[in-house]
Amino acid sequence: MSATLQALGLDGSTAEVLQSVPADLVPGRVARVDKGLAVVLTADGPVRASWSGALLATIAADAQAGPCTGDWVVLRYWPDDRITVESVLPRRSAIVRAEVGGSSRGQVLASNVDVIAIVVGLVPEPNIVRIERFLAVAWESGARPVVVLTKSDLVGDADALAEDVALAAPGADVLVCSATTGAGMDSVRALLDGNASLALLGSSGAGKSSLVNALAGVELLDVQAIREDGKGRHTSVRRELILLPSGGVVIDTPGLRGIGLQESGEGLAAAFPDITALAAQCKFKDCSHVMEPDCAVRDALEDGSLPYRRYDSWVKLRREAAYMARRADVRARTEAKKEAVRATKSYRRDWKPRP
Repeated sequence: MSATLQALGLDGSTAEVLQSVPADLVPGRVARVDKGLAVVLTADGPVRASWSGALLATIAADAQAGPCTGDWVVLRYWPDDRITVESVLPRRSAIVRAEVGGSSRGQVLASNVDVIAIVVGLVPEPNIVRIERFLAVAWESGARPVVVLTKSDLVGDADALAEDVALAAPGADVLVCSATTGAGMDSVRALLDGNASLALLGSSGAGKSSLVNALAGVELLDVQAIREDGKGRHTSVRRELILLPSGGVVIDTPGLRGIGLQESGEGLAAAFPDITALAAQCKFKDCSHVMEPDCAVRDALEDGSLPYRRYDSWVKLRREAAYMARRADVRARTEAKKEAVRATKSYRRDWKPRP
């Protein structure tokens, strides 16, 4: 494979899949998607491509199968100068959240990333519960979560705040930096070693765009100050993959006011390993950790080793994940019934008695 594709974060498993791709198809990585068109980075430069008929049929059956930022795809160049995305290659990681509006379907925010940086501004003070929610989604993706605390130059107790965040993020590194002064940026740049792919998630005003500019060494993205009420302004309006001059790629995402869980069972367990370990010690396997006897989780609450705040956060996320799982199961059964009805109608329509 070309050095250009390697610079785009091509991994071994994807490179192996590309070995079997027909010679008339061109590999590339999706930089951004906009209304049925994608900007795809190839070895020969960026191109704009639409969806092929076969891909549209696949998307109709599974909306998550559509191209998203970070996807590896194969393109077909047509004699009339059209370029179409023929297929999306298997994803080795995917950041999925519940769709806005309460749908049981998930929305893929970005794919094929090695590290997910949950970007949190130190001004205003970090919201620990929100960080735990982002961590559950990040762990579920298959990538490695890291919490990046920005704007350290604006506070005098950055290290103390980082310690509080670290208690809520077991298993994830917590980095402190300032895109303005450059303090701590070497640790953030190290996340991109080996042409790694880094995705940035966080609320508006957390400093994601400033972080991208600092990593790139040039002003690639517009930056806006947070509002007087402490709430952030939306600067990034779409998900975009950016190839950095120093190596590696970063995927910038718009600020998220909230991020719903999508059947985040494994991710929730990874985000709360302390409570997961306690739950395994309960007397009853189906313990609800509310009123059953010999509940290790409740015992930890009573002796103070498990903070009530963390327990409340876990309970809320656990209920949300279970609810989404039930909705997805109902949807799957409903769609299966619809498919059976369609197949029966097709059979009756096409069947003809033998003469």
